[in-house]
Amino acid sequence: MKNREVLVRKYSDRRLYDTGASRYVKREDIAHMFQDGSDVRVVEGRTGKDLTHLIFTQIIMENAQEREVRLPLQLLTLLVRGSDQGSHDFLARYLNHTLDLYKKAQNSAHAGLSEAKTAASIPLDYLRTLLEGHSWSSAPGGSEVEQLHRRVQELQTRLEHPKKSARRAPERRRQD
Repeated sequence: MKNREVLVRKYSDRRLYDTGASRYVKREDIAHMFQDGSDVRVVEGRTGKDLTHLIFTQIIMENAQEREVRLPLQLLTLLVRGSDQGSHDFLARYLNHTLDLYKKAQNSAHAGLSEAKTAASIPLDYLRTLLEGHSWSSAPGGSEVEQLHRRVQELQTRLEHPKKSARRAPERRRQD
């Protein structure tokens, strides 16, 4: 399934407009779109300059204030100290590479979990198939279930035809 692409224009009055849905949105709405899997791109309304990084940074900062999300202090220090373009480019490449590795590890973990579930279910499926195909009548006279089934049929016959069952010899009563 391909992610839905959303284009948001930011106007000079700071309002954000979702061009696909033809409605004004807030940064919170953009965060929800992104969390739901949409590819969101924010551009400046007049010039078309890409503002996606700026808006996402603002969303992260708002979330950090609300939920006390804390980025590692070392990362924040690098961001503040690395004010020149070269430092930012290096840090951006490093973080992108690290995130790619994280995604690959996460996909491998999901694939491994799926394989583990499959491997665990195969023996259970095998046993279920084995048990369904077995007749269980290896004992002389059949299994307990078959014997109980015959006994129930005998009792049912007695109830349906009381005269036939009266011909049998009466059972002896125990004297206490």
